[in-house]
Amino acid sequence: MSSPISRKWEHAVVTGGAGFVGSHLCKALLDAGAAVTCVDDLSTGRPENVAPLLDRPGFTLVQADVAQELPVRRRPDLVLHFASPASPADYLRLPLHTMETGSAGTRNALTLAHESEARFVLASTSEVYGDPQQNPQDERYWGNVNPVGPRSVYDEAKRFGEALTTAHAETYGTDTCIVRLFNTYGPGMRGHDGRAVPTFVRQALAGEPLTVTGDGRQTRSLCYVDDTVAGILAAAAHGMRGPVNIGNPAEISMLGLARLVVALAGSSSEVRYIERPVDDPAVRCPDITLARDKLGWEPRVGAEEGLRRTIDWFRAEAARG
Repeated sequence: MSSPISRKWEHAVVTGGAGFVGSHLCKALLDAGAAVTCVDDLSTGRPENVAPLLDRPGFTLVQADVAQELPVRRRPDLVLHFASPASPADYLRLPLHTMETGSAGTRNALTLAHESEARFVLASTSEVYGDPQQNPQDERYWGNVNPVGPRSVYDEAKRFGEALTTAHAETYGTDTCIVRLFNTYGPGMRGHDGRAVPTFVRQALAGEPLTVTGDGRQTRSLCYVDDTVAGILAAAAHGMRGPVNIGNPAEISMLGLARLVVALAGSSSEVRYIERPVDDPAVRCPDITLARDKLGWEPRVGAEEGLRRTIDWFRAEAARG
């Protein structure tokens, strides 16, 4: 398989750049020689995520709510719209903010890209597929989403963002791309953000029971963050509109993940079953045929290696206090 498509960017704007995936994107773009403006209101993003970047030439951190304004002085040639609460704990705590970021925030980011004649990439999500009746999910699948359930504030914000991005491209000719990200994990996640990997790792390292929801048979497909970033940048460099799935097609049950984390962490923790959240998807697995064929991209880091790196990072963070 060929290497993912690359392209030289002069100045990239990353909304949500202090978030988990956003901060890894900022670093990758800086490493590739681009100037980067990170715009984040820090409602869920962490200053610690971008602290190592603050002294690097070409990096600028702007604290702002993209649903209200997008104060960028220098004209970008790439706009990556990654602002949004992304974990259930966050979007259930910030429902209106989540929807405003997905609507008004997406509009403001699209306007910046259009007026700057920049490439625009929308971070969408596998959540647009809802609780899918098709497995694996390819980009032609329309999904099975509850529009008024507790998860709808995130699901529908992203679905609206996709519709708005498509309309902007068709109406104004804006150079857009939609990437649908599947479950991503790695160093830099918050231990209490509510997602499975950081929750299990934190619990295993503390010797606490790992809280598996339901019977643990529901599945997810976990993509290591370096692979996700490579896929995003490959899609940005390509002329495709998308949507395109970026994720790892290796499916694992939540009970299987919990047991793997315990083994890799060398923990004595046991599993404790808790109530499964409303509208929690039973399966989640990407069909990445389009990404393989068009972008020359596929994930390279397996679950054991990625989880080892993640566990090592969490252990080092705990040691630092």
